[in-house]
Amino acid sequence: MTIRLRLTIWYSSILALTLVVSGVVVYVFLSHYLISNQKDHMELLSRDVTSKMTVTLWESQGVQQPIVNLQPLDQFQYSGFFIQIVDKDLTVQYPIKRRASFPVPDKSNIAEDAKEQKSFYETVHFGSNTLLIYNVPFYVPISGEKQFFGYVQIAVKMNDINKALSNLLYVLGLLAVVIIFAAASLGWFLARKALKPIEYVIAATTQIEKGADLAKRIEYDGPQDEIGQLTNTINSMLARIQVTYSELEETNIAQRRFVSDASHELRTPLTTIRGNVDLLQKMWKQIESQSSVIVDGANNQFVVDPFSNREKLSVSIEAMMDIASEAARMSRLVNDLLSLARADSGYTLQKTPIVLLPLVEEVVRKAQLLPKNAEWRTGDLSALYQIQVCGDTDYLQQLLFIFIENAFKYTPSGYVVLEAVCSPDQIGLRIKDTGLGMDKDEVPRIFDRFYRVDPSRGQTAGTGLGLSIAQWIIDEHQGSIEVMTRKGEGSTFIIWLPIFKATLLQAY
Repeated sequence: MTIRLRLTIWYSSILALTLVVSGVVVYVFLSHYLISNQKDHMELLSRDVTSKMTVTLWESQGVQQPIVNLQPLDQFQYSGFFIQIVDKDLTVQYPIKRRASFPVPDKSNIAEDAKEQKSFYETVHFGSNTLLIYNVPFYVPISGEKQFFGYVQIAVKMNDINKALSNLLYVLGLLAVVIIFAAASLGWFLARKALKPIEYVIAATTQIEKGADLAKRIEYDGPQDEIGQLTNTINSMLARIQVTYSELEETNIAQRRFVSDASHELRTPLTTIRGNVDLLQKMWKQIESQSSVIVDGANNQFVVDPFSNREKLSVSIEAMMDIASEAARMSRLVNDLLSLARADSGYTLQKTPIVLLPLVEEVVRKAQLLPKNAEWRTGDLSALYQIQVCGDTDYLQQLLFIFIENAFKYTPSGYVVLEAVCSPDQIGLRIKDTGLGMDKDEVPRIFDRFYRVDPSRGQTAGTGLGLSIAQWIIDEHQGSIEVMTRKGEGSTFIIWLPIFKATLLQAY
């Protein structure tokens, strides 16, 4: 059963119950009002009748017999009412010559009613009519005593009232059916219109499940009620899913590129090492089989001439140097991968207060030995005097070398300079080059893992891991990085680190 159908059934059921209760209340109230109104008229008429009624006593055979006389009543005021008077024997005394014009009270009630002087109502069916009869006991003075004479009966036909109430009941029932049907139809339509966005949600999520279109959004132009808020929330969620999916796609592309680059970077040194090892094996076998042998006559021994293969020995040394160089290259790549693995695993650096000037001077000295085409300059480092930071010495040196090597790599000519700048709470290390530079739209992504400005790997070698590692080291030291660059003019990186103060030790 759909939500729309359930809402329609609930709404119609509540409306039906409300209409039934309201109809019963209206019917009971109107019935009570009409009958009470008739009873009020009957009681008024009974008082008028008793006030205008006289009794004459005539004596027959020594017994006094009362004769009832009633003055004429206003026929317009009491139109529709019937009056008759019955004695205690339930014999009709008025009107004369009309016997049993309508039912008289039950005999069993006479003695009790006479004693209690009680009036009562009764409803009787008289032919095709329904009568409401009001019985009022009255008394006459006989022999000086007030004695029960009989009843004044006032009756009115209830046919019109009953018919009106029956018609009202019919109209209320018919009206309730019409209203419930109309309300159910309208409720079905409104529920369908209100829940239409949910159908769009189902359609959109179905498309997402099938992977058809992540850019699809739910169209909704209604009020910002619960449905509107739900629609906006789902649209926001879809936007986030689309962004996340796009980022995953980009990450997958970057990872595939990284696997290709890493495979190439690892394959190249391995090929070099394997080739040099094969060369050494061949040369050493040649030396073993083609060695110059001389005879030591004094001792009757064969001696290998150590100077007959000097050229081959030189080639062997060169091959060993190539092997060592490529092994160091592989080691650097593995170290980069290890640093990223530590970052992913939540590794926390062990930081201690460090005097920054000696650390930077050592980096400056070692940077002179790095392979480069640009001029290496040392700028003004006076801002580092007596400055301490809380950090890890090895990782801070690695951080500086990453930026310096990167500057050498992308500066085929010109210079690279390292200098220090200071702010009230931070110390900055600025690495500036006059190299290739970058487009501004590339800057937000250069710290992304596996990202390289030169994806073709045609100009510079690398894996795109260095700046990602640098960003992690900066974050671990609660620092920040500032980048300024222009295509063809060079780049400037400023590493900002918080200055260590004794009061801030607990923050680390």
